[in-house]
Amino acid sequence: MDLYTETILDHYEHPHHTGTLASPDVHVAEYNLLCGDRIELDCAFTNKGAIADVAFVGSGCALSQAGMSILSDWSIGKSRNDIAALSHDDVQSMIGSPITPARLKCALLGLGALKRIYEPYHSNS
Repeated sequence: MDLYTETILDHYEHPHHTGTLASPDVHVAEYNLLCGDRIELDCAFTNKGAIADVAFVGSGCALSQAGMSILSDWSIGKSRNDIAALSHDDVQSMIGSPITPARLKCALLGLGALKRIYEPYHSNS
């Protein structure tokens, strides 16, 4: 099994939506304590609550960083319900490569960050 597919390597070497947003509506951070991977995610929302823009900074393995890059592309325009419905299987499908159980936490680090972006608004729902 070739873990580092062309898609993963391309997103790792040329990640999309990197950096920070000037005025994010929310900032979340996720860390993988086992390996040290980290992602910090900024999001801005439309007036209807969909994701208008995202940006992330991070460090770690190719799988964690490429996974966040892939998710950042997917997330633009998505609603709270879209994010809530996003599953581990969906992320694995987007990555396009089988992921070993040992590497699953790396691949899903971005999903953890994305799922947390609506937490500050939870009490308003």
